[in-house]
Amino acid sequence: MKTPHTKPKPSIEAEAERSFIADFRHRFLVRRINAGDNLEIFLVAAIASVLLIRLGLELTGYPQIGGGGLHIAHMLWGGLMMFFALVVLFCLVGRTAERCAAILGGVGFGTFIDEVGKFITSDNDYFFRPAISIIYICFVLIFMLARAVQTSASFFTRHENMINALREIEEVAMRDLDADERRVALKLLSRSDTRHPLVIELRRFLERVKTPSPARRSWFAWAKKIGIHYYNRLASWRWFPSLVVLFFVGQLIVVVVYTLILIFFVGLGRDELLDYQVIGQVAERMKNLTFVDWVEVGCFLLSACFTAWGIALMRVSRVRAFRMFERSILVAICLTQVFAFYKEQFSALLGLLINVAIYAGLRLMIEEETRRRTRGNQGSST
Repeated sequence: MKTPHTKPKPSIEAEAERSFIADFRHRFLVRRINAGDNLEIFLVAAIASVLLIRLGLELTGYPQIGGGGLHIAHMLWGGLMMFFALVVLFCLVGRTAERCAAILGGVGFGTFIDEVGKFITSDNDYFFRPAISIIYICFVLIFMLARAVQTSASFFTRHENMINALREIEEVAMRDLDADERRVALKLLSRSDTRHPLVIELRRFLERVKTPSPARRSWFAWAKKIGIHYYNRLASWRWFPSLVVLFFVGQLIVVVVYTLILIFFVGLGRDELLDYQVIGQVAERMKNLTFVDWVEVGCFLLSACFTAWGIALMRVSRVRAFRMFERSILVAICLTQVFAFYKEQFSALLGLLINVAIYAGLRLMIEEETRRRTRGNQGSST
């Protein structure tokens, strides 16, 4: 007769170690719900500082601060601004302080990393050609970190949700809690341990507290509200899906034409393009494409595949189609632009700005369509 299998009891040391790890996570590894937003502000400030520094140096003829054999590199000013960002975080409370620190830190980081070319070359070459690509890759990694942090917010523990709800309620004391922030706090409390006495009292408090009028909203909230308003008007049009498809078909054509002309036809003059042997010359040119050229072509094709996939999904689901378009733009921003900046330096800035604008629009469209679908599901279930 077999004896029932009993699970061995953990040792006292194992229990103590598990308790220590849990206590360490609860005390020191609590994630912020708005960390992704702060990282995005940091990133925008860093990119803007690099662009403005390069533009200012170009216009002023690259002056040197110092004299008598001394040169005060602007990376030192970047370190000073990052120091001030830390001081703001250490000394002040509230979301406004966090955003100010993100802006200061971003400007400081951009000022610092702008001179990376000097410190990876033996001759301190500020104009080292791959330097701008290295800077851009750093920015892409920060962007991916921000997206990963935003995505991980859906997997917060009950303890983390409760702590972040408490941080939202800080805005009540600052007299700055609006209706959207209260809605976020209530949502976080619903994901916490609803039997916890603190959660129960916080929910009662939030249901009683008054929020300021919409006139006190930030300019970003107003801009987003206006964007959602006009998107809802456009989305109600009968021809809206066709217009979206037409826009991205045009983008797909531009990508293909750019790939064929600006890469394959590089080096061919006007007379050669009119020559009947142009196909042979293009084939010869393709043999001489560098590794960077081939990777750029691959990135273009990957972006085009996502665009075509989104066009095919447009009749099935707008959200799924918009997500494919978003992936196409992310490939362009995170991969294609790296090689564009490597080859063309800051002349590739226009393409980056256009892609960022399209990405921002797609994010707003996805959020609104997801909100619509959620409301529709709630209505059908009642």
